[in-house]
Amino acid sequence: MNQDKVQPHVYRYFDLVMALFVTVLITSNIASSAKIVDWGFSILGVRMAFDAGTLLFPISYIFGDVLVEVYGFKKSRRVIWSGFAALALCALTLGVVRGLPGEAAWQMQTGQAAYDAVLGGMSSGGIVVASLVAYFLGEYSNSVMMAVMKVWTSGRFLWMRTIASTLVGEGVDSFLFALIAILFGVFPWEVFTSLVLTNYLFKVTVEALFTPLTYKIVNGLKKAENEDFFDRDTRFSPL
Repeated sequence: MNQDKVQPHVYRYFDLVMALFVTVLITSNIASSAKIVDWGFSILGVRMAFDAGTLLFPISYIFGDVLVEVYGFKKSRRVIWSGFAALALCALTLGVVRGLPGEAAWQMQTGQAAYDAVLGGMSSGGIVVASLVAYFLGEYSNSVMMAVMKVWTSGRFLWMRTIASTLVGEGVDSFLFALIAILFGVFPWEVFTSLVLTNYLFKVTVEALFTPLTYKIVNGLKKAENEDFFDRDTRFSPL
């Protein structure tokens, strides 16, 4: 007698969320290598300056919150590792391009020095290592807090979970990113405090301001996907 097979749950928007996340991750890392932005003022004597990727990077944490809230911790790992693989491929490609001989007209108009100045950190691996290590540990802390607090609160107080997890995750991320990038020579030690403080304040502020939009995205995805995952029996492996 034939048994009816249990059909796997098909998600309509999971792949789209993954593609957007990967785009944000790669774009923010290239921008980080290309420029340091100066806001033009100081707080307690610390200059408010940060790598340009910070403008976009906080959105990756919003994606992380949405993924854990709707699809659960384990499925969020698939997206994170996809982003890491894409970023590694981007860095490898830029590194190969950096080592190839430049055409004569390009050398005159642009030159290897310009390439190294803008994409040197990205192609040499400094930004990539800093971003991967910092994001891996920061996002892991963020996701675990989101998942655990969702169970504790029985799915209520989404705003509390997103902000509390961001305070921890972004703190870990900002500190490690600046430290590792400086150790690799991407940025000078003189900007360490500014990078950490400005990155942290900006990222947490963005997360808080985007809370209403996060609510709309989460509620819309839960309805569209017919999913609202609770990590009650999840083993929170970072892999």
